[in-house]
Amino acid sequence: MRAHLGLLLWTLLVGLSFPAVGLVDPALPPMLLTALRFAVAALALWVLVRHVPDRWPGGAAWLLYASMGLCLAGFFAAMFWAAHHATALSMATLFVSVPLLAFLLGLAAGVERRRWRLPLILALGAVGALMLAVVEAATGGDAIGGVGIGRGEAVFLLGCLASALYPVLSKWGLARGWLSASAAVRTFWSLALGGVLIGALGLAVEPVAALGAMRPRDALVVLYLGLFSSALTFWLQQRATAVLTPAAVTAYGYLVPFVSMLLLFLQAPGRLSWAWLPGSVLVLAAIVLLWRDDALNRRVAGSS
Repeated sequence: MRAHLGLLLWTLLVGLSFPAVGLVDPALPPMLLTALRFAVAALALWVLVRHVPDRWPGGAAWLLYASMGLCLAGFFAAMFWAAHHATALSMATLFVSVPLLAFLLGLAAGVERRRWRLPLILALGAVGALMLAVVEAATGGDAIGGVGIGRGEAVFLLGCLASALYPVLSKWGLARGWLSASAAVRTFWSLALGGVLIGALGLAVEPVAALGAMRPRDALVVLYLGLFSSALTFWLQQRATAVLTPAAVTAYGYLVPFVSMLLLFLQAPGRLSWAWLPGSVLVLAAIVLLWRDDALNRRVAGSS
C-alpha cells in the first residue's frame, strides 16, 4: 500500500512539473538543463546515500547502473528531439504504450508473471489516457488528425522503449542482488550516470553559451525540478519497483493526463465539459483494478 500511495504522490509531482517547465525560458538548451536538473537531484540524494554501506557499486553493478542511466538519457533526448518533429498528440499517443512495453520487456526478463488480467488493465488505462489526450488537443485548438509514424514518432517510440526498460532493469538487478537494497542509492547512480550521458550529448549538439542567458527564475525552476521532479519522483519509483512489477509501476503514468486535466480546470474553468468524463472514468477504473489485482496476487502468494 505504501508503494501505491507513493506512486500517487509521484503522479501529482510529475503532473505539477509540466507547468513548472513552462516557466523556463524556451531559448535555453533543454538537454543541458536536464543535465543540471539531474546534477541537482544527485547532489541532494548524495546527502542520503553517503553513509549507506553499499553506496558504491561493485563489478557488474556499474554496467547495470550505466544502462539505467542510458535509459533516462535516451528518453529525455528522444523527447526533446521529437518535440520539434512530432505533434503533441502523437507523442501522447505513443507514451501510453510504456506500461505495455514494460510488461513485455518484464516477461522477457523474467520479472513479470504471465497473466491475462494485467494486460487488460493496462489496455483500459491506455484507452482512457488516450481519450484525455484527444480531448486536450481538441479543446486546446490543436489538430487531432494525422497521427502517424514519421521520424519524430519513431525516435520518440525508441524513447518510450528506453523509459519502459528502466524499471525492468531495476527489478532484474534487484532480483539478482546486483543493485543496492536502498532506493536512494539506486536513484542516485541512475540519475548521476544519466545526467553525465545527457550532458555529454548536450555539449555535443547544443550551444553551451546559451546557458549564460539563464535568469534567476530559471535557476529556481531547475532547482525545484531537480529536487522534486527528479530526486523525489525517481526515488518513489525505485521504492515501488522493489515491491511491484515494472508494468504496475509505469501504469501510474496514465494518471498524469488526469492530473493535468484537473490543473487545467483550475486555470480555465470554462474548458470543463462532459467530454473529459469517459477518459477520466477509464483511467481511474484502471488504477482501482490495478490495486485489486495486486491485492489478489499478494493474497494468493501469502496462502501458497
